Amino acid sequence: MNQTLRICHLYPDILNLYGDRGNVLCLKRRMEWRHLPVEISKVGVGEPLKADDYDLFFVGGGQDFDQEVLLPDLFSGKDQELKAAIEDGKPVLAICGGYQMLGAYYKTWDGKQIDFIGALDYYTKGVKTRMIGNYVFTFDDRPGVNVIGFENHSGKTYLGAGVRPMGTVLKGYGNNGEDHTEGVRYKNVFGTYSHGCLLPKNPAVADAILSAALERKMGNGTLNPLPDHFETRAHDEMEKRLLG
Repeated sequence: MNQTLRICHLYPDILNLYGDRGNVLCLKRRMEWRHLPVEISKVGVGEPLKADDYDLFFVGGGQDFDQEVLLPDLFSGKDQELKAAIEDGKPVLAICGGYQMLGAYYKTWDGKQIDFIGALDYYTKGVKTRMIGNYVFTFDDRPGVNVIGFENHSGKTYLGAGVRPMGTVLKGYGNNGEDHTEGVRYKNVFGTYSHGCLLPKNPAVADAILSAALERKMGNGTLNPLPDHFETRAHDEMEKRLLG
């Protein structure tokens, strides 16, 4: 068995709002620090996606225009490959626009509906007022761990049946600014509005994703601990600033 963890970065040139590709670099570095083999592949517009070739997928955020530009390519077969990977239990980290595209649709504030791939049961409705700022939410996969992030979205996402949120908003807006939910979890999918970028500031989330990928691939998701002195200090300082 090939023990190299193969990470697919989907649409890296288009979906990279607020430096979201830093999440892929973080995953790679945390593997390397543990002397575990890892490989990053970029799959862009016009390039084929074969889900069997990868163990973990990352989809970043983009503006509404970026989403519309790449949708024809996404629906050329990548959507089916991605849905198959999700149902097969392969981990997917999706940020903001990438998160929205895994759902059923996005309806703009003026009534235009953009259909997405419907891999998970949720939808998004656009509003005129943006939800912007640093925010904090619980990470339900790791009780006692809070996630700090930056959100900037005008879409309100509402979760349906068979999915659950990543956590509960403690400060900020989250999915819709109404029900205190943030993000989505389904099998090994992690979807969130957190930009800026998520994983370097939240090593517990990074390791949860890596652990899920290694557990599925190797049957053992146990990771040796890393010091994380600087990461923890940055995280705790921002959490203190936001929550008081």
